[in-house]
Amino acid sequence: MNNGIKNLSLPFPSFDETLPFLNQFILELVDGYRTEEIKSWDDLDERVKNFFTTERMKLTEKLVPGWIKMASYSDGITLTHVICVFLGVYMLPEFQALTSEQQQIAKWIVMFHDLDKFHIRGKKDTMHAFRSGVLTAQTLPILGFPITEQYNGLLGSWRELTLHANIESPSDIASIPDNQKLPEILMGIDQLFGRNAPASLITKAVLLHISLSVDPHYPTPAPLTDTEVKHFISPKLLPLLRVMMMGDNDGWSLFDTEIRKRQYEDAIEAFEKVRRLVANSYTDSVRVDF
Repeated sequence: MNNGIKNLSLPFPSFDETLPFLNQFILELVDGYRTEEIKSWDDLDERVKNFFTTERMKLTEKLVPGWIKMASYSDGITLTHVICVFLGVYMLPEFQALTSEQQQIAKWIVMFHDLDKFHIRGKKDTMHAFRSGVLTAQTLPILGFPITEQYNGLLGSWRELTLHANIESPSDIASIPDNQKLPEILMGIDQLFGRNAPASLITKAVLLHISLSVDPHYPTPAPLTDTEVKHFISPKLLPLLRVMMMGDNDGWSLFDTEIRKRQYEDAIEAFEKVRRLVANSYTDSVRVDF
C-alpha cells in the first residue's frame, strides 16, 4: 500500500512528512482492521484515545489549530470519526488509484474537513464545512503551502463572506449554506492560492464536502444543482472530493458491513452522475470553472 511515502518531492508540504506520527498510526489501524484486531467503533475509539495523549494533542494543535476544540465535543466523537475517515480513505480503491501527489492532498482534506465542527446532541451543524474551509485557508500557509500576492489583502474579506454565507432554513435546521455565494467564495479561493493549486483544491474540497447528495438516507442540507456541479467542480477537484465524501461515509459505517456496502454503491452511482456532468460541462474557454 502506497501510503507511507517519505521524502516526496512536492511543491507543497506532504502530510506524511508533516505529521509522520499520525500517518504511521493510521497505517497501524489499517493493519488492525484488516486482521480484525479492530472490530468495532469502541475498539477504534479506545485506540484513538490512547494514541492522542496530552502531548500528542498539543503537537497536533500546534500544526493544525482547532484540533483540540474539535476533539472536545461529546467525549471526542468527532476526533474518532476523523480518524475513522482516514482509516476508510486509506483502504478505498479510489484513493489507491490517485497519484502520490493527489494522495497527499486527499490526506490534508481529511485532516481539515471537520476541524470547526461542533457536536451537540439534538443540533445539526450544517455550516461546519464552510467554517472548516475558513480554518483551512488560514492554516495552510502556516504549514508552508504557497499563497498568491493577493492572499494577505483578500483573506479578511473572503473569511467574512464565507462565514456569513448562510440562509434561514424552512426546516428545523437553524440555517443552511447559501450556495448563491459560492461563485464569489470559490473565486476567492483561487485568488488566495491560485487556480487548481494544492491549497486551493484542499480548501474547496473541505468547503464542499457535504454539498453533494451521495446517500439518499442522509439528506444533504443544501445540495448543489446540476448546473452548480458543472460550474463549481473541476476535473482536478472531482477525484479528491469523491474520496473525501466516500471516506466520510466510512467514518460512521466502517463497522457495519451492510450499511457500508449500500453507501459505497450509492456513492459510486452518485459520483458517476457528477463525473458525466463535469465531463459534459462547458469548454474551458467559456465555462465558469472554480
